[in-house]
Amino acid sequence: MRITGQCHCGHVTYQAVIDALAVGICHCTDCQRLTGSPFRVTARVGRDAIQLTGNPPNIYRKRGDSGRIREQHFCPRCGSPLFTTGEGEDADVWGIRWGSIDQRAELEPRRQVWCSSAVPWLPDIAALPGAEGDG
Repeated sequence: MRITGQCHCGHVTYQAVIDALAVGICHCTDCQRLTGSPFRVTARVGRDAIQLTGNPPNIYRKRGDSGRIREQHFCPRCGSPLFTTGEGEDADVWGIRWGSIDQRAELEPRRQVWCSSAVPWLPDIAALPGAEGDG
């Protein structure tokens, strides 16, 4: 599937070809802190499947919960998370952050990892009252 994407302010843009079935949810504590939410959704692709079409992102390196070095790519202007990758053999696999993808409504997660860190109330959110807008 061909996708396009960008950060919140549009400074960093990209296009990629992804497998729509390679979308997953991560509940690790790093993803929770980096997103400010209970989990992160990512589409995994090979590095050669992504083409930057705008300005380059900045990179933040950190040792993840897995013990491996993870590079977090983000917009230098608005801070939007865009990609993640690693070093060594992990450098060839990139994760595209679901929220930056223009076609995200078409990409349903197919698996979950780090479920031991999942917040206990997550299964109950479907029962919460909802509104169509910010009401």
